[in-house]
Formats: sequence, C-alpha cells, structure tokens
Amino acid sequence: MMQPSVPLQNLRMQKWVASVSLVLVVLKFAAYYFTASVAILTDAMESIVNVVAGFVGVYSLFIAAQPRDRNHPYGHGKAEFLSAAVEGILIGATGIFILYEAIRKLINPVPVERVDLGIILIAITAIINYALGAVCIQKGKKNRSLALEASGRHLQTDTYSTLAVIAGLIVIYFIRIYWIDAMVAVILAGFILYTSYNIIRRSIAGIMDEADKVLQEEMIQYINGYRRENWIDLHNLRIIKYGSIFHIDAHLTVPWYFNVREAHEEIDIFSNIIKEAYGASVELFVHSDGCVEGVQCPICLKKDCPVRKQPFEKKVAWTLDNVLNNKKHYS
Repeated sequence: MMQPSVPLQNLRMQKWVASVSLVLVVLKFAAYYFTASVAILTDAMESIVNVVAGFVGVYSLFIAAQPRDRNHPYGHGKAEFLSAAVEGILIGATGIFILYEAIRKLINPVPVERVDLGIILIAITAIINYALGAVCIQKGKKNRSLALEASGRHLQTDTYSTLAVIAGLIVIYFIRIYWIDAMVAVILAGFILYTSYNIIRRSIAGIMDEADKVLQEEMIQYINGYRRENWIDLHNLRIIKYGSIFHIDAHLTVPWYFNVREAHEEIDIFSNIIKEAYGASVELFVHSDGCVEGVQCPICLKKDCPVRKQPFEKKVAWTLDNVLNNKKHYS
C-alpha cells in the first residue's frame, strides 16, 4: 500500500491533535467545575488554546500540502510558520490571562473543593497529552514540520503544567493551604510565556529564512564523508525551508575540461547522496563551475588529471566558512 505524502501525513497527525485536544479540554473544565481550583482553570484555559491552535494547524497543514502553482512556485510550506506564529501568540495571550487570574486569587484565596476527583481527572489528561505530544514531536522531526513540532511541544508543555497542578493539589489535599493553588498558577504562567516566546521566535526565523546553522553544519559534515576527487570545491550553499521541504542551492566546482554530460553526472551523484540522507523532502539546484586552471591545482584531489600544472599540496576541509561563501576555494 502506497504511503501518503509527507504533507498529507502531517495533516493527518494534526487532525488527531485537534480532535484529542477537544476531548481533553472538556475533562479539564469538568475538573475545574468540581474543584474551583484556579490552577486547574489555568490548565483548562491552555487546553482551549490547544484546541484553537490544533484547528489552525490543520488548516495550515492543509494549505502546506497543496501542490505548487504559478503564484507559489516553491509550494505553500510557509503556511506552517504562520500557523506556529499564531499558536505562539495564543499561548502568550493565555499566559497573560492566567497570570492575571492567579495574582487575583493569590491576593484573595478561595477554598478548593473535591481535590481528589480533580487530581484523577487532570492526571488522565496529562498521560494522554504527553503521549500524543511525543508522537507529534517525533513525526514533526522526521518530516521536518515546524507546525507538528510546535503542536507536540505545546501538548508536552501542557503536560508539565498539569503535573505542577497535580503536585499543588496533593499539597492542598493534605495541608489545606489554599494560596498554594494560586502560586502554582503564577509559576505556570511564567513557563507558558517562555514557551510562547520560543515558538514565536522559531516561526519568525522560518518566515525570514534565517539560516539553520545546526542543519548546515550537519549537512556539510555529511557531504564531507562522501566527497569525490572530481569535486574540487563546494561553495555558495544555501538552504531555505518551506514547511517540510528543503530547497538547497549550491555551486559545485569540477574539472574545467568536463563536458556537460560529465559535469551533470557529478551533480546527480552529489544530489543523490543528499537525498539518501534527507529523503524526498529535498529539492536541489546545483550549478556546476569549472575549476580555475592551474590556480586550484594545489587543493585538487584528482589523481589522474591530464592538465595538472601544479602538484597537490593539501586537502581543504569543507566548513561553514568556506562552503557558505560565494567564492571558489584556493590553497
């Protein structure tokens, strides 16, 4: 049976996130109804954001899964970054609301009722959230989907906050100090605001095509391991992410006397090596350059070069500094 495309896999996963989040928010508000705990209210409010963000994510991944067209020659993958930005803003707004409510209840504490039932209900949501979040993050990393990763981390953030709520409720259950409930909510609000900042920061970086230096370093090291003697240098490497698709531009220097067919054979080998590691989610645009006759001989690894004018001196390792620059390598 044929596997669905990566964007469709992401969309299917996001639909599960939205559906499960809707069930969990009902459970959490039920817990709040029975307990009147402001900490549980904060957890429930964050779950509302999960639901809204989940459906925003479904729409963005639906858009990202659309094929490229005349108006979007690179596809629609940037919609994922917009989705992550919206989710981050929603999380931040929720954090501010929670902080306000928590401070208000900290000033005027109220009793928490039926603590044991509240613990049971939100413990169930914590287990489901963490498991679903882990699956989302794993799938998001595999398919290189920021929207799925953002959803997964949001779900796990929700889990951590729920655990903090449970810890506070256990303390209240035994010692009946009710201001602890509001204090837990204040701490959670700070954690939620920090999560919001990180998600918004990553989404803006994607929209602005900020270089992912970890990915660049990883890819350059990988290529170094498969370097061929006909590849005299690699320069002007650029990686742009559109949702789950990578667009890679690079200039590959080959011997100047290669004909068009020979140069394209080297490009095909280079492209296939990268696709083996990063899958079908990679699109490569590799331009072949001819070496500078005589000048690049000291760094050329080709042993049987018929036009060599200078002896080989040293191998120049490909690094971020020389591969990202738009100029050929010399000794």
